[in-house]
Amino acid sequence: MKMDPIHASDRLEGLGLMSAKDVLAYASAGVETVADLLDRFPKRYEDRRRFDAFPVQAGSGSLCLRGTVVDTKVKRFGGRKSFFEAVVFEAGDGMLSSNKIVCRWFNMPWMKNVLAAGHELVLFGKPKEYQGMMVMDHPDFEIEEGGQHESVHLERIVPVYKGGGGVAQRRQREYVFHVLEHIELEGLAAEYEVDATYPRHEALREVHFPKTMEEAEAARRFFALEEFFRIQLSVVWKRARLRALQGRVMGRKTALLTAFYHSLPFDLTDAQKRSVKEILADMRAPQPMSRLLQGDVGSGKTFVAMCAMLLAVDSGAQAALMAPTQILAEQHYLTFSRWLEPMGLRIALMTGSRKELEACDGEPQIIIGTHALLYDHEAFQDLGLVIIDEQHKFGVDQRARLIAQGVMPDTLVMTATPIPRTLTLTFYGDLDVSILDERPAGRGEVVTALRKRPKVSDIAAFLKQQLHAGRQAYLVYPLVEESEALDAAAATVEFEKWTKRLRKFRVGLLHGKMPADEKEKVMGAFRDGETDVLVSTTVIEVGVDVPNANVMVIHNAERFGLAQLHQLRGRIGRGEHKSFCILLTDGKSEEAMEKLQVMVDTSDGFKIAEADLRLRGPGDVLGTAQSGVSELRFLEFLADTALIREARELAEKLMAEDPGLARHPGLLAAIEERDLSGA
Repeated sequence: MKMDPIHASDRLEGLGLMSAKDVLAYASAGVETVADLLDRFPKRYEDRRRFDAFPVQAGSGSLCLRGTVVDTKVKRFGGRKSFFEAVVFEAGDGMLSSNKIVCRWFNMPWMKNVLAAGHELVLFGKPKEYQGMMVMDHPDFEIEEGGQHESVHLERIVPVYKGGGGVAQRRQREYVFHVLEHIELEGLAAEYEVDATYPRHEALREVHFPKTMEEAEAARRFFALEEFFRIQLSVVWKRARLRALQGRVMGRKTALLTAFYHSLPFDLTDAQKRSVKEILADMRAPQPMSRLLQGDVGSGKTFVAMCAMLLAVDSGAQAALMAPTQILAEQHYLTFSRWLEPMGLRIALMTGSRKELEACDGEPQIIIGTHALLYDHEAFQDLGLVIIDEQHKFGVDQRARLIAQGVMPDTLVMTATPIPRTLTLTFYGDLDVSILDERPAGRGEVVTALRKRPKVSDIAAFLKQQLHAGRQAYLVYPLVEESEALDAAAATVEFEKWTKRLRKFRVGLLHGKMPADEKEKVMGAFRDGETDVLVSTTVIEVGVDVPNANVMVIHNAERFGLAQLHQLRGRIGRGEHKSFCILLTDGKSEEAMEKLQVMVDTSDGFKIAEADLRLRGPGDVLGTAQSGVSELRFLEFLADTALIREARELAEKLMAEDPGLARHPGLLAAIEERDLSGA
């Protein structure tokens, strides 16, 4: 092995540290230099200062066990399917011990060439009971081997890495340990130190080989701060550049807005009025508006969007609203037409299957559509305002493409998913934020109930009671069709059953696999009161507005995230009638029951979003299309408000000291690369 000092820029093949096979395996995982190797942090740690006792009954958590393989075999089931089985006895007891666990790997017959009787193993997995035995399916494992690096693997807190292209865990650990023993510390410093009291080289040692779990957590927090600092610096940089752009000044004329106010049979909430004032100030400023409008379900974002569009139209410009689905776009089109066409405005609809620009008597002033707006350049003569609804359903490039249809247009992005403060700062820190935190007057109370395995006859009786009173109901299911892999109900199957149970009422079926025109026909019938009950999947999650619908029964509620359940619940309580959201679950999981209880305890979307962030992480809160979520390595720290604020303050401090980042070319290059990638 190379004993000369190692540098962060050294390439792995030049170290003389690893085999050519491992060098190639690492390269396939994008690891080519020493810096790349050290930048692959452990995915978790195992405390091998002591091992867990072999379990005698199933528990709730994963265990780290040490034992000896006493028997292996390949077993077959279901025809051609097979699994490899290894019987492991607790270390030191051998065949005389009654403490054993059966490890199984399904459809992995090659495991018979990996494990054999006599192998000493370290196992990590979650045990369960099966036919009177304790079983671990697909546990992580290592075969213990003697040697000079044994201290790296035992009697300490041990790092466990994600796959390195096929490099064994033990060798990954040994390579990192050797590099840290011989590396030049100067090469590990960052261009900008986020914590002067904690040298980066110490954090690197402690994130890979901590002496305590607390030390590991502190080191991970250090690198999370580094990661969020880079994100915040990009956000602050983008915000500063946006403020420097010269946009168009709109909103000087308010005749249409005033007329709209006077035409409303109700008063806007204080939150709506505040948001309109903030938007008006942005539109009158010489810089392009870039604002996020957050509003809980039923908080009245649509009316705020109308006000913004009227300001743009009064300034002689066009306004466009892009929605993620045809149902939602057509819902907006109907709503906008109802309120704005009497004022003489020309409104057009453009979706994949419908293009109604020609229906306008002249050039359209307001255009509502789906992704189709991105591809029809002829629709826009002077696009001055872009509104993107349910923006987390769109990628960054899609938003940018619509904005590019105009010349420096004002931009308003809207979401009905309340976003925790930490995520707003991280992913929308370049935007100004308006929050609708009030519900309009005249909305009925929504009662939420959680029920474990209720009788179908009881649910049917309650539904009939509400339907006889003239109301309508949603029955929501997680699947479109039955699945052998998932133990959950399917809308298509249950539709047939509910049609029989509620034979005196009209039952409709709606799901995402239906053709667009058929979906609109079904939704239209429900909206017009021609259908009493709608059996549906989550296709109704956003945008569906039927004030007479006051019952929602969500089956297998444990399969939905909190944010999604909150969105679904937002489809009821939109009229004056008392509404009921009933969450049905099998009750098998305490964790799921705890999650669902949050829905019973509060209707505050921001509290629910915070809980969803803790329970499921930011991907579900923001949506998978939100750029940057999947690339983050320290998702668990996104709920750490203090850390996010610290990162923001560091970014703003650096930008104040070095506005052009001339003294930090590496950070500037990273920001430019991030912008090019659409992050």
